[in-house]
Amino acid sequence: MFMYKSSIGKKFVQSISGAFLILFLLLHGTINFFSVIDTFTGKFGAPDGLFQKGCDFMALPIVDIMVPILALGFIVHIGYGIWLTVQNMRARGGIKRYEVPNKGAADSWSSKNMFVLGMVILGLLIFHLTHFWAKMQLQDFTGGEAENPYMLLLQTFKSPWILACYILWFVAIFLHLTHGFWSMFQTIGWNNQIWFKRLKVIGVIVAALIFCIFTACAVNAFVQANFLQPDLLPQLKAL
Repeated sequence: MFMYKSSIGKKFVQSISGAFLILFLLLHGTINFFSVIDTFTGKFGAPDGLFQKGCDFMALPIVDIMVPILALGFIVHIGYGIWLTVQNMRARGGIKRYEVPNKGAADSWSSKNMFVLGMVILGLLIFHLTHFWAKMQLQDFTGGEAENPYMLLLQTFKSPWILACYILWFVAIFLHLTHGFWSMFQTIGWNNQIWFKRLKVIGVIVAALIFCIFTACAVNAFVQANFLQPDLLPQLKAL
């Protein structure tokens, strides 16, 4: 009941689910970054490449068990985010910014547009799931045959328009995290002046790290598909 009726309880659930998703982004980004490392080791597209091994790890039964938990985390975070936004709109009589105790923190563009950023992230997340998760993890989960991860990278990011959409997505995630990171800790009580300043800096660093990792993977795949190894995609399709 505390989580349902109390505004603090709702924000607490939002914070915990957000922390869970940040950890997932760091893990997912690390595995994706293996594809960049493979480029420098000459193993991009190779069956013994680090990226392939990372994808094999994601196909383990223990990870399959975690998939529904991860999905629940996304649903809770998105659902509570929409719920809190609607309640705030009703309480203030219109669309207004997120309220936070520290006015200086509330003046950022991200803090005023968390709901909009969340909707952009959700829309492109669905797009992403149809390009990768549905053709890899879902196939493993249902007993189907997963497609080659290198081939999916090249197929997806060969198009400059798709690359631009993904970079837009990464920018939205970056902006969402720069506010969400410190807000998460503020909800659990870390809101004194010393830690508040530190958490804002740490939040920007974490958000920038996630943005750089995912952007590097996308740009690397685009360069591989169009310039460095344009003949690799047909070879992977033939396997």
